[in-house]
Amino acid sequence: MKLRDQGNPGAKRLRRDSRAGRRRNRPSSNTQWESGMRPLATPKQNSDGAPRSVDPSSPGFGSPTSPMEVLTGIAVSSGIAIGPVVVLDQKGLILPSRPTGSFDLDTEIARLERSLEAARAEANQAETEARTRIGPQYADILMAHASIISDPTLRMEARERIEKQLIPAEHAIHEVLESYVSRLESLTDPHLAARAADVRDIRDRILSQLLGEETRPSTSDLKEPSLIFAHDLAPSEAATLDPRMVPGFATEVGGGSSHTAIVAAALEIPAVVGLGRFLDRARRCRMAIIDGDEGLVILDPDLQTQQRYRRAAHERSARFDLLARQSDLPAVTPDGTRIELLGNIEFPAEVEACLNRGASGVGLYRTEFLFLNAKTPPTEDEQYTAYAAVVESMQGRPVIIRTLDLGADKLSLFQESGYTEANPALGLRSLRLSLRDPDLFRTQLRAILRAGARGDVRIMFPLVSTLGELRQAKAQLDDVIAELKSQGLPIREKTPVGIMVEVPAAALMADHLAKEVDFFSIGTNDLIQYTLAVDRTNETVADLYCAVDPSVLRLITHVIHAADSRGIEVSVCGTMGGDPLYTLLLMGLGIRSLSMPPHQLPEIKRVIRGISMETARSIAQEALNMDSPQAIIALLQETLRKALPETASPTSSLAPGQT
Repeated sequence: MKLRDQGNPGAKRLRRDSRAGRRRNRPSSNTQWESGMRPLATPKQNSDGAPRSVDPSSPGFGSPTSPMEVLTGIAVSSGIAIGPVVVLDQKGLILPSRPTGSFDLDTEIARLERSLEAARAEANQAETEARTRIGPQYADILMAHASIISDPTLRMEARERIEKQLIPAEHAIHEVLESYVSRLESLTDPHLAARAADVRDIRDRILSQLLGEETRPSTSDLKEPSLIFAHDLAPSEAATLDPRMVPGFATEVGGGSSHTAIVAAALEIPAVVGLGRFLDRARRCRMAIIDGDEGLVILDPDLQTQQRYRRAAHERSARFDLLARQSDLPAVTPDGTRIELLGNIEFPAEVEACLNRGASGVGLYRTEFLFLNAKTPPTEDEQYTAYAAVVESMQGRPVIIRTLDLGADKLSLFQESGYTEANPALGLRSLRLSLRDPDLFRTQLRAILRAGARGDVRIMFPLVSTLGELRQAKAQLDDVIAELKSQGLPIREKTPVGIMVEVPAAALMADHLAKEVDFFSIGTNDLIQYTLAVDRTNETVADLYCAVDPSVLRLITHVIHAADSRGIEVSVCGTMGGDPLYTLLLMGLGIRSLSMPPHQLPEIKRVIRGISMETARSIAQEALNMDSPQAIIALLQETLRKALPETASPTSSLAPGQT
């Protein structure tokens, strides 16, 4: 966590690329990133059209006694919020001591049962309220909480601990759910690791029932609109926030893939997470600004900074209104080139967001959540139900389902056998794992193929590194197709098959791989990581992780040319595909399909509709001739400024002391 004393106007603003979601895929340099070049969701407005904030000219604001400080974290929900601060203390649940004398087993088991039932009812109530307030795709997160609480496995494991260890129900619940948390936090995929927060939320909900106490004061007790600062906010807590009373929040921990971040975006509450320790300083703060686009929290801003941010908020509101009106417009450049925009999803409930934002299909349906935390892999029917729900909801639009993209160390079957790896990122994972476990692979293929009878389903294999792997996977697929046909089960004829190009080996062999598949999808997150030998989650080297490094651009170009020469589709489904800064570059390189989280679609569409393909090609060629990532970034920024002046968000010049 870096604090900057704004009393020194010449001080350099410190950045933490690895922590700030807004810096993802960009090199460490003095280049000033334009905050407008990223997904935008302006906070909801009051009835008079003004942004939600507290007037800094009201009594008690301005002329702070403490020096202004700028904190940098991870931007997870866009917008600007200004107001007084309320700090929520950590939950601080205290478990009773373990008994040393007599132990009433029946009483503890009864307490366990009552607490689980009460927590389930509470979660169901929260889900019902969330469904009304923020929609089904977000309420389904809380519905999943209720399902986990009701899971017989949780009840059984907790009961076994009580019976075998003679411990109170609180300790049993804590031990079981902490084991789930540890497994999730060990995952290399940040999207999956972030789900540990959900399990903690469930744990605390059950423990609060057992302990008979509130975990901490509710935000419903606020007397005036206030910014919420906390060590962490559970998804269920975030879902109960009233945007009229909580115009923004910031936390010490958390990541961009967490359900808390998802809920914040749904409520359109500006939010910044992963700030590190700052609550002690915040308790002395009279007011603050949360910049949910740049991932900044400004403590005790001076009056000039407050006024600049208020003007920026008004301009952002107007821009958001423009984007909202364009959701039904085609993603076509001014000179007539159509770009297909698709959505990345993890849950069936996210389909609605894709459709509302104008997605023409699902470019990446991650299937890993069906397998995590399961004692046994999901059955064919369980998988089919999930896949079919998405396919049917998309109403004939394409749905690309990626087969299992997990490491063996994350599956119960391998964990229970004592399987470990020194370097899981380069070990038995993704397609390699599926080929090593044919029953696991074939079950998933059967479910996907059956769901294909309900619509336009396409199958995608992850982490392909050799032709041999791809041919083995296709052979298994052919066998499953023949098996289903022999059983008289309906499937789609000639289901398209593609691969994720996400390792340099696959990119370099793309001309040969293109002969074997119907489409490519470039997974830029891993492709960048493996090309540059950089762990993007490692703070000490994350500044080397850069989407426009010349080596990465050359690999992407090679893949595009290989696809074009064989006449197959090629798309980008990694983080790079949803960043407006890179849209014109990818278009110019030849990409005609981009897949991204639904909330990023409107901004990307606006860039597409505002820049000609002729300009995009010219800029892409110029970028390919450069040898400096910083120079490429500067080129892209300057081109966007000229073509779409309003793309440069008002906050790009708001951070005090920037030059």
